[in-house]
Amino acid sequence: MSKYLLAILLSFCTAGNNNGSKNIQLPQQDLISKYIAEIKFDSLASQAPVVTMEQVEPGIIKVHASFTLANHVRINDWRVTIKPAFTPNFHWAPHLTPTDSNIIAQHVFRAPALIMANDKKLLVVIADLDLIKKNNGVDWYMDMDALQNKLLLGTSLSHVGPHVLFERKKGQIIPDGVFEFGFYLVLSDDDASLHDPWRKPLAFLWKKWAEPLYAAGEPIKDQLQPYVQHTYNWAFNTWEKAVWQEFELKGKKVGAPVFIVNTTQSPNFRGEVNEREFRSIWNQAWFSSLRSAQGLYRYGRRVNDSVLLKKARMTKELALSFPQTDGLFSSVIATPMQSVKVNDKTVNRSTGWQHYYFGNSNRNPVSAWEGAEKAPWHIVDMSWTAYLMLTWYTELEKDERLVKYATRYADKLITLQDAEGFFPAWLDLKTKRPLNVLDKSPETSMSVTFLLKLAEITKNKKYQVAAFKALDAVVKKIVPAGQWEDFETYWSCSRVLDSMVNKKIPRNDQYKQNTLSIYWTAEALLNAYKLTGTGKYLSVGQRVMDELLMFQASWQPPFIAIHALGGFGVMNADGEWNDSRQSLFAELIIRYGKELNNNEYVERGIAALKASFVMMYCPENPATKRQWEKVYPFFNEKDYGFMMENYGHGGKTDSNGLGIGEFTIYDWGNGAAAEAYNRIVDHYTDLLK
Repeated sequence: MSKYLLAILLSFCTAGNNNGSKNIQLPQQDLISKYIAEIKFDSLASQAPVVTMEQVEPGIIKVHASFTLANHVRINDWRVTIKPAFTPNFHWAPHLTPTDSNIIAQHVFRAPALIMANDKKLLVVIADLDLIKKNNGVDWYMDMDALQNKLLLGTSLSHVGPHVLFERKKGQIIPDGVFEFGFYLVLSDDDASLHDPWRKPLAFLWKKWAEPLYAAGEPIKDQLQPYVQHTYNWAFNTWEKAVWQEFELKGKKVGAPVFIVNTTQSPNFRGEVNEREFRSIWNQAWFSSLRSAQGLYRYGRRVNDSVLLKKARMTKELALSFPQTDGLFSSVIATPMQSVKVNDKTVNRSTGWQHYYFGNSNRNPVSAWEGAEKAPWHIVDMSWTAYLMLTWYTELEKDERLVKYATRYADKLITLQDAEGFFPAWLDLKTKRPLNVLDKSPETSMSVTFLLKLAEITKNKKYQVAAFKALDAVVKKIVPAGQWEDFETYWSCSRVLDSMVNKKIPRNDQYKQNTLSIYWTAEALLNAYKLTGTGKYLSVGQRVMDELLMFQASWQPPFIAIHALGGFGVMNADGEWNDSRQSLFAELIIRYGKELNNNEYVERGIAALKASFVMMYCPENPATKRQWEKVYPFFNEKDYGFMMENYGHGGKTDSNGLGIGEFTIYDWGNGAAAEAYNRIVDHYTDLLK
């Protein structure tokens, strides 16, 4: 944009109407008018804003509006409306707003951008995060209405509707004085941006807001080794009675940390223990005892701790003890539970491991949140566990039983592949036939990674052939549509819009999306590229990775009481910050950075790893520690290592402990974070020094 053209825009944009309405009619021949037909600011206290535009980078324009208010103003909704000058066929927003009553509340402003594009133009709107920090106390929001072809930014209070969507709430107060509001416009027509619409906004967000924080040591300044030590001391010492489960199975001593514990199981709690869920151990796509055991093994090997190595091997033996049926195997071993009355209070207790049974994840479409015993086989759980068996074999111990177990499963898996290349999601327990729910989903990508690894070990090409057929199906059907649907999207705690399986939400032109399947696909594509050298896999892989990174926090919000940089959200219909999945994602982000020679990804990966420990209760996390103690004042040094899987899950937080949670899932929390650290230390020795 020439200086002359910029001057015209500035003079035109600052000329307001006297009636309090502010329409910016952009000149038809300039750059902006090719992308934007109209920008309309609402009036505030019967006055129009003073609006300026400034080009800060080629194709990036800063829009700033200000009001000078003699008195505070109470409003229900104030907004800026932006209408593109083209017809988009691609839409992206960080959160779903299925009705006009919904908004994208600032609670989910991790990388707050709205995107519209077609095959010729890209328009991105990014909230000015500096102004959000400056105007703390005034709640911002965003919205995208694909049906009306408009993007919205504004201020309004919000309340949480169905878990977790946000709705406008009356009563926002804008204090007297100068009120500033603004955003950035990213405009592009180059092929790279149209192929990967997230790359430019991600690079801008990271450079402007994240890099200074990262350089200052956010989200954790010091070494991570003490957090790992807290984890293992907590699990195998101070909380061992509640966490570590050890028993005999088929004549072998096996063991693993329990699936979940809560604050009533603290050695400092003076009330009755009340177990939150059924006592169990999982090898599932979220909660994987075999994954955590690999981290324990790596650590035990590094520090020469024979006790920890023994415990890690016991968990490996447990995984190998899960019986196979035609190659298929369960993901959960559990005990029956019973209600027990203790001191006039009814609590939940286990009947003991002598009554164990095998089952599958209760996050599924036929028995959601019921027991595990009748839950269907889940392919992604089996593929993840079998893959972990192969990584144990290649990186830790040459135990041939691991390869044989995984091969039996793979031989069954490839018979389930459909004509397009997809693997089904669930199989009926009795018939072993697909349930016809998510049978063509990106859960397939996890099986791609597993089969490529098995082909590498066994040199059997049939596994590789099946893997590439599956990957090509995902690239063709899932990636362009952003159809990131998996088990967590609909059958976890976020049950909103669960009738929309395989359907877009019309108002947003988006599917309900979850980050796990984005991660599995980005991983499969990078692995395929490393094996073949085919540039398409790396190019599409970077696009998928960048979509994943839009769920990563690129700043430190003033309304989040813990360190947030680098942490991940879960999906576009939930409220978490610093979710444990970031420990799973961290190394893959680093791998992309190394492959693309782009240090932004490396920094993002390290920040994700650091964010994985932010929720830990320990002296190294003073801000988080204060939040824990406000809710659980009985916590002390015996609880160091206790760690909630995320923060702000319910869509609300404050500085008095709201959003802190009350449980630890070792395999999706501290144990998972420790595993990621130990794995990255082994693979990138100098990266964390």
